[in-house]
Amino acid sequence: MKQDLATKLLRTGEISRRDFAAKTASSLLGVGMLGSSLTSKSFAAFEGSSKLKQVATAKNVIYLYMSGGQTHLDTWDPKPGTATGGPTKAIKTSADGVRLAENLPLTAKQMHHGTVINSLTSTQGAHEQGNYMMHTSYELRGTIRHPAMGAWLNVFQGGGNSTLPNFVFIGNDSRHPGAGFFPAANSPLYVNNPENGLKNVKLQPGLTEDKFQARMKLADELDQDFRGTFPHRNVKAYAEMYDDAIAMMKSEDLKAFDLTEEPADLRSAYGREAFGQGCLLARRLVERGVRFVEVSLGGWDTHNANFVRVPELCETLDKGLATLVADLHNRGLLQDTLIVLTSEFGRTPDINQNVGRDHYPKAFSAVMFGGGVKGGFTYGKTDSEGREVIEDKVKIQDMNASIAFALGLPLDQVIYSPSKRPFTIADKGQPLTGVFA
Repeated sequence: MKQDLATKLLRTGEISRRDFAAKTASSLLGVGMLGSSLTSKSFAAFEGSSKLKQVATAKNVIYLYMSGGQTHLDTWDPKPGTATGGPTKAIKTSADGVRLAENLPLTAKQMHHGTVINSLTSTQGAHEQGNYMMHTSYELRGTIRHPAMGAWLNVFQGGGNSTLPNFVFIGNDSRHPGAGFFPAANSPLYVNNPENGLKNVKLQPGLTEDKFQARMKLADELDQDFRGTFPHRNVKAYAEMYDDAIAMMKSEDLKAFDLTEEPADLRSAYGREAFGQGCLLARRLVERGVRFVEVSLGGWDTHNANFVRVPELCETLDKGLATLVADLHNRGLLQDTLIVLTSEFGRTPDINQNVGRDHYPKAFSAVMFGGGVKGGFTYGKTDSEGREVIEDKVKIQDMNASIAFALGLPLDQVIYSPSKRPFTIADKGQPLTGVFA
């Protein structure tokens, strides 16, 4: 019956042979993929998805996530001399016309490599919901888990290093959506502390390679009946996880996780905090073909003492970000690596009674370096007090579409989740073509 239906669809032209082949092949992934050429009504919800295509300007992404809601007014969009600007002053940068808050003096010297986006806006004003939308482009639902950008990149392109994961998360944020509804093989490798490298990746003392292989062979034989009885994707993914882990254990590129190989002065330049060392690890990983690395820096929920806490956070951020940009540039990697810095929302222009700033999704900022974006450029604008976006409004979906656009990913490719619901990589987001050189 299924064969008859497939034949009928092909003959009537409702589905092309290319799309049918894509759908059939992708069933092995546990998700459905269908091309934008389909005319089914089920795609009506995605008619607004961008059909723009381009040759990728970036091979890799280093995604710096400022968890907690970074204040735009005290970092990327300062408003000195206003009631909402507080005591934060603005400074000149290496790019004419681009100004940053005084809290980021080192990054200011690298702004000729990057673009500041000062017109982000979101509908999500709570941390979990805002974090989720920023990572996935979709609202948080109890019935489904959507994939993060690194998982989409894995499914659409793969590539990278065959013995290392293509998607790595450095930090301790347990709310990361990971692979979402994609198979577990597309989940990130989680590294809690970049200083500690990877644990349990070497054979235990006294265990020879022959004994190890014998044990794995026995485990495989014992599992055969179970796999045959339950041929589900999660069972398959569990088995593949062991294969991937063994491949990684034998990889010569495991040394990428050993930061002691780096000169002491460079490690100090990145900053000895976990974030700075995470940025250094991210550079080492993209050097070896890992395609998407996220590094998180928490603590931006500054309801209290904003003007004490933010300079402290910025000192950590400034060292890590500025050194990362310069280091990638000096190694010839910046042109192929897109650095993205963003947060779930901004902070209120009004300063509260605790000398802090509260949640503010209405207007906030992000930054992009390398990977084909313009250098020394500002995109979008808020009003004189940082309250309203008054020029080139950017939705979360647009921001994520821009990352996908830089990677050359198809923005209008519809993928079905295992529950048969259709999704695209950035919902209806439109890439910010104006930020690319």
